Amino acid sequence: MLTSYHTKVIYSGTGRRKTSVARVKLIPGSGNLIINGLPGESYLQFSPNYLRISCTPLNILGLDKEYDIYVKAEGGGLTGQADAIRLGLARALCRINPENRITLKAEGLLRRDSRIKERKKYGLRKARKAPQYSKR
Repeated sequence: MLTSYHTKVIYSGTGRRKTSVARVKLIPGSGNLIINGLPGESYLQFSPNYLRISCTPLNILGLDKEYDIYVKAEGGGLTGQADAIRLGLARALCRINPENRITLKAEGLLRRDSRIKERKKYGLRKARKAPQYSKR
């Protein structure tokens, strides 16, 4: 979605992973990452791994200091949210320039990871764990 907000152009993308959903907005700026109103480093608990995962699409395209990133993330844990932010960011970058899609797709950043928790079945303890079998 392309929105003009006080003459600033906003590019948006949605990313999902497990039960996490991240709505990402890119605004031309200086490279700030704001997640749920907090600085990105603080929200992701100063984990270099989560920060690296979240900003991978920008680093690959060399746009790390070009855009401010505003994220509304909900559901799941930090790992799922970091992966959801990465997908939402990649999708937003594709809206900025369709040629970014070629690079991001080759890196596998536009693929949604569809693995989610399997539902519990009746008669079982978990999704697949059965009660212990007793012959007698």
